Amino acid sequence: MKVEVVSTRAAVWTGEATSVVVPAANGELGILTGREPVLAVLRQGTVRITPTEGELVTVDVTEGFVSVDRDNVTVVLESAEDTALLGGLGE
Repeated sequence: MKVEVVSTRAAVWTGEATSVVVPAANGELGILTGREPVLAVLRQGTVRITPTEGELVTVDVTEGFVSVDRDNVTVVLESAEDTALLGGLGE
């Protein structure tokens, strides 16, 4: 599935992934290929992305939302911090 993580400042990570876990307001939300459409508010926590190639990607977030439509996942963040990827694209 295609995953895009963006903040109000810049794109944080984009690429293909097998799974995404986000800190939704009501608890962690796991997203896999074929997930039904969903729109959820995020709370402070960590977004975890398992890319199809490479190592696990983590992004610490304060707030935002996630949108899932077919096999497209978009995570929109108020702010994000990832020491490995801050300010750049993962793929």
